[in-house]
Amino acid sequence: MADRVTVIGWDGSPLTDAARSALGAATLVAGAAHHLALPEVPPKAERIRLGSVTLAARRIAQHRGTAVVLADGDPGFFGVVRTLRAPEHGLEVEVVPAVSSVAAAFARAGMPWDDAQIVVANSRELRRAVNVCRAYSKVAVLTSPGAGPAELALLLGGVHRTFVICEELGTDREQVTVLTSDKAADHVWRDPNVVIVVGGSPAGAAAQGTGWIAAHEVGHPTGPRGWGLPAGAYGGALGEGESVQLRSAQLARLGPRVGDLVWDIGAGSGAAAVEAARFGAAVIAVDADPEACGRTAAVARRYGVQLQVVHGRAPQILEDLPEPDVVRVGGGGAAVVTACAARRPERIVTHAATRDEAEAIGKALADGGYEVECALLQSVDLDTSVWVERERSVVFLLSGYRVPHP
Repeated sequence: MADRVTVIGWDGSPLTDAARSALGAATLVAGAAHHLALPEVPPKAERIRLGSVTLAARRIAQHRGTAVVLADGDPGFFGVVRTLRAPEHGLEVEVVPAVSSVAAAFARAGMPWDDAQIVVANSRELRRAVNVCRAYSKVAVLTSPGAGPAELALLLGGVHRTFVICEELGTDREQVTVLTSDKAADHVWRDPNVVIVVGGSPAGAAAQGTGWIAAHEVGHPTGPRGWGLPAGAYGGALGEGESVQLRSAQLARLGPRVGDLVWDIGAGSGAAAVEAARFGAAVIAVDADPEACGRTAAVARRYGVQLQVVHGRAPQILEDLPEPDVVRVGGGGAAVVTACAARRPERIVTHAATRDEAEAIGKALADGGYEVECALLQSVDLDTSVWVERERSVVFLLSGYRVPHP
C-alpha cells in the first residue's frame, strides 16, 4: 500500500504550498492529461492517466511510495475521494481541496447556489437528471461525454429552460455561454462542462432570501404542511376520482420521488399532479379539457411547483410523451391503462366506480405484465358537531406493479 495518498483539487489557480509540497514528494501521480502536464509533477514519478478511478485506486494500493491524485475542482464533491476511500482499496487519504466546478460555474454566472439542485448526468442517469431539471427551477448538471448540454436539451423537449454552459472552467480555454434550451442541441460543446439550468417559477418565491437549508426546494417545505390536501386547497369541489382519501392512497402507492417522471392522465383539478410535484418528481399532467388544463397550471403556480401541462386526449396524446416512471390514470378506463402498460412504467395506479370496470382494468394490467392489487375504499365525511354524514364515497382502487423479468 502507498505510504501516503494525497488528493489535490485543481481549479486552474496556482497550487497552494500544501499541494506543492505533497506533489514534489510524490513517486506516483495520477490525473488527467492536463494535470500530468503541470510543471510541478516530478519528472521521475510514475504517471497514471486517470480514466477509471477504480483501476487507479488498485494501482495506488499496490504502490510502495508516496502517491498523489490530481482532480478538477473539489475532489470530495462528486469526485474521486469516494472511490479511493471505498473499503476494498483500504486507502487513507489526505485531501487538499479547491473550488468545486459547480461553485465556479455559479460564480461565473453571478448567481447564488444554496437553493440549487446538483445532479450528475451520465449515460445511465441522464433521464433522471433531466427529470430533476423538469421539476426544479435551478439545477446544476455535472455532465459527461454523451450526456452533455445537447442531450439535456433534446430530452427536455417542450420544457423551456435557460442554459448557462461553462466549458473547461479554470483553463485558458474557459468559455461561458447563455442560451435557451431549444438552441443548445444545435452546438457542439467541449468537455468538461457544467450546465446551470434555470427557469420556471421558483418554489416558495415569497421566502427567497430566508432559506436556512441548502437546496431547500426539495419537498417544497414552504408550501402547506402535509399532502392529501382538502378540496379547498385547490379552489373548491374536486372532480370524480380526486377525493382526499382516494388521492392519498394513490400517491402512497405511486411513491413519486426526485428523479422520477410522473404521468397524471385525466388531471382534472390538478390536485394529484401538484402533490406529486411537491414530492420533488417531474410531472406531466394530461387532460382533454382545456379548462382543466388551465386549472392545473394555475394550481401549480399557486404552490410554486414545476409541471408540464399537456392538452389532449389519451391514449393518442401519450405517444409523444417521454417515458414515465409511474403513472396515475384519473380517467379513460382500460383502454388508457393498456396504452400506459405498453410503456412499462414501474407502477400504474387508477380507480373504478363499478366492479365491471375494475375487472376490465385489472385484466388490462395483468395482460400488460403487472401484478394487480385491488381494494374497495369506502370513506364517510362526518360533521362531528352533530354527528351526521356529509358525504359518502365508495370506489375501487387498482394498482399495478411491474413484474421484473426473470
